[in-house]
Formats: sequence, structure tokens, C-alpha cells
Amino acid sequence: MKNVILNNGVEMPILGFGVYQINNPDECEQSVYNALTAGYRLIDTAAAYLNEEAVGRAIKRSGVPREEIFITTKLWIQDAGYENTKKAFAKSLEKLQVDYLDLYLIHQPFGDIYGSWRAMEELYRNGKIKAIGVSNFKMDRLIDLIDHNEVVPAVNQIETHPFTQQIESTKLMRENHVQIESWGPFAQGTNNVFQNELLVTLAEKYNKSVSQVILRWLTQRGVVAIPKSIRKERIIENFNIFDFELRQEDMEAIAALDMKQNLIFDHYDPESVRRLGNVTFEI
Repeated sequence: MKNVILNNGVEMPILGFGVYQINNPDECEQSVYNALTAGYRLIDTAAAYLNEEAVGRAIKRSGVPREEIFITTKLWIQDAGYENTKKAFAKSLEKLQVDYLDLYLIHQPFGDIYGSWRAMEELYRNGKIKAIGVSNFKMDRLIDLIDHNEVVPAVNQIETHPFTQQIESTKLMRENHVQIESWGPFAQGTNNVFQNELLVTLAEKYNKSVSQVILRWLTQRGVVAIPKSIRKERIIENFNIFDFELRQEDMEAIAALDMKQNLIFDHYDPESVRRLGNVTFEI
């Protein structure tokens, strides 16, 4: 497995397994177990996914040593603020059955993110988190956070796929030593991504699936990807992407698919922001 080196020297696998919308606890546990058995060592969850407990059970069940697994979870809007963040963090550790996190992210750029960041900086300095970062931060919010705090986010997890390639954002993040991580690498099926003529042609050319081509394209760009599936064969397939390399002309052809806008969620839309802010859950 290829790793990326975060801005504090921590190594992070460039390919991981995500559990967004795997709502059935048994299904989530089995999927994470299958992923770990297949060789994945980065597992990405969130408090708002309501499946941290299932992830924790899968990790225990797998028998893979804790120090070999890179665990990410995220802080939801309802828990923003200094004191709330510390409580939410402790609850996530309890549910995951671990005593530290490899990466803790502010899930959305709303609410008292500065209070949250101060708490996360403290937890980081105390060794409870190996790296701290953010998710869904547009570049203005990211730079503002960087310029007014001591610890630079190690990661920004944002919508990134063939139709939303984040070219300019990636450049700015690299200039500021922030690792880009893709959520929704398959565009959540929008724009008929799996039937896209170019991607299908490339899949045939390399004797791979469209999913494998997309994940190889992301990782060749240095983008961390966290594909999700509940099907064991697809979990294994998505992991097997390092035995081929896309040619430069094919990378450029995929670049032409970029629509230069978010397709899945617009963090600048007031009504969408309000809906997110009203999402709460039992912790």
C-alpha cells in the first residue's frame, strides 16, 4: 500500500474504506471486516454516520493490530465548540473501542469551528489524536482557519471525482501543506459515471473496472480515496488498483471530464447549510 506523508510526518494510506450510508450495524461490521481482511488499513467513519460502534467491533474482530490501522472519524455540527468537542471525541473513542485516533476531522465548516479546533489542537498535543483536519472546507474557510490557528489541518476531505476534480483547490492545499482526500470518488453514481464512454473505454484498455480506473486516477494524482461498498467482491476489486498505471494521455483525457463544480452538495447554498445545521442525533 502506498502512503502519503502528512504535514506532521504521520503516514496515511492513500487508499481506504469508507462507511458512509452503511446504516445496518451488522452489514457495516461485516463490510469493515471484509475490508480489513482484503488489506485495507485506512477506515473512515463519522459520528453522524451512526456506525462507529460497528466499525469498532469489526476492528476488534479482524485481529489486525491497532497500530496497523489508520482510523478516521469526524465531529458533527451539533457538537461544535470547545467543551462539546471534547465530549464528542471521548464518545467516539468509546464507541470505536480505541484509546486514540489517527485522524479527527471537523465534518462540516459550520458552527463554532474555532472552539472545536482549539479543543482538537489540545487533544493532538496530548497525544490523543495523531493528526487533525477538516472536511468540506472551501478554500476561503480553509485559509482562514490556517491563518488564525497554530496547527495547520493535515487533511481536507472534500467531494472529488471525475466530474468535480478540485484542480485549483488541490494546488492551493498543496501550497499550504494540506492533504486532499476524496469523498464520493464515484460521484455517488451521478452523471452515469459507471457508463461514461471514456471511463468504460479506459477500463477495457487496462482490463480493469471503471471503479478501478477512477481510484487509480485519484491515487496517481496523490489524492487519498475512501471508496465504499457492502459487496465483498467489490471491496476486494477496489483495493486491487496498484498493479497498473494510467498513461499520461489517459490522465489528461479524464481531466477533460471536469465540470468545475460540486455535483453532490453545495456548501455555499444557504438552504443546504440550514438543513445540515438542523441534523442532530443521539450521541
